[in-house]
Amino acid sequence: MEKMAEAAEGMLASVDGAAHRLLAWPFGPAESSDPEVERRRWFYTPTDHGGLPVGEMTPVQYQRAMALLATGLSEAGYGTVSTIMGLENVLDRTEGFAGTFAGRDRGRDPGRYYLRIFGRPGDRTWGWRFGGHHVSVNSLVVDGELVAATPCFLGADPACSPLLGRAELRPLGGVEGLARELARSLGPEAFGTALLSANPPIDISGGNRSRVSPGDRSIPLPHLFRGRLAEPHHSRMAGAHDAGERAYGLTEGHRDELALPATPRGLPASAMSAGQRELLRTLLDCYLGRAPSALAERLGARYADAGLDGVHFAWAGSVEPGEGCYYRLHGPRLLVEYDNTQRAANHAHSVWRDPEGDFGADVLADHLGFGRG
Repeated sequence: MEKMAEAAEGMLASVDGAAHRLLAWPFGPAESSDPEVERRRWFYTPTDHGGLPVGEMTPVQYQRAMALLATGLSEAGYGTVSTIMGLENVLDRTEGFAGTFAGRDRGRDPGRYYLRIFGRPGDRTWGWRFGGHHVSVNSLVVDGELVAATPCFLGADPACSPLLGRAELRPLGGVEGLARELARSLGPEAFGTALLSANPPIDISGGNRSRVSPGDRSIPLPHLFRGRLAEPHHSRMAGAHDAGERAYGLTEGHRDELALPATPRGLPASAMSAGQRELLRTLLDCYLGRAPSALAERLGARYADAGLDGVHFAWAGSVEPGEGCYYRLHGPRLLVEYDNTQRAANHAHSVWRDPEGDFGADVLADHLGFGRG
């Protein structure tokens, strides 16, 4: 991870004063036990993610920020994140360049992606976070090695945009298409086991919690922002959340079905055919493959051969293209959630998490004696 440390050092050296205070943040042992500390706060809405916004950087600083981001992602992951950031301009047009959103002068703003570095690059333990609307990348380095890259959230709004030449821009189209192919390949009995609910949620169940737990449900939209939104924005977003749930006919019973379980629900890979297992593994690799190759390969080894057996595939909603859907991959050290339901199923969310090791909690506890969160 020499390139990562060099990129972070270069970024820190390029700023001073107020900008440096926004960018640099301490890293301490208490962070492994207190879920409210800054390093373990993350968002995926257009709110203040904490750190130095790219819109307040010089061109050189912006380039250095993106160079650091690239070290924490695979080539495909970096390309996807860069595309998602550019979608803010597309979404602005979709919404008629309406101006303010949640109290911000420009609601859909590609300059509102934030970088924060925790600790000193090159120290035994340090990390960084890059996030903004529909992006949250979290990296922890211990003893010169990238040991954690979750939570990792990527979204897309619009999920599908027209391009010239009758082409389409679908940053998350592949991960939805693979899951839909897997769901449609299942026979009636197997699909019945995989189906959580015919009514999909309007957001991921884990939300932006620092730690996921059994019983977690989608968090109401106004509470996904840093701090309490001022009126009338809070009420407007609460109304939008309720309207979205009504559109899909969600009841309290459906919310129970869609809540995160204590043990994985759905169809386990052990009950799948060889072809279905291959589809599942390809889908899983789309999430692990967000990370640089060395970490992706190390994590992927957990799910080789019989290691895949405990991964469960769960579905909610329609299997028809263009209709609202949700899926989950849940198993040992793994929680993946994907939904595409909002904006008439043209607004996608996806997250990859390690319930035991998000933010490197397992490494900090086992090797550095910080204790678990």
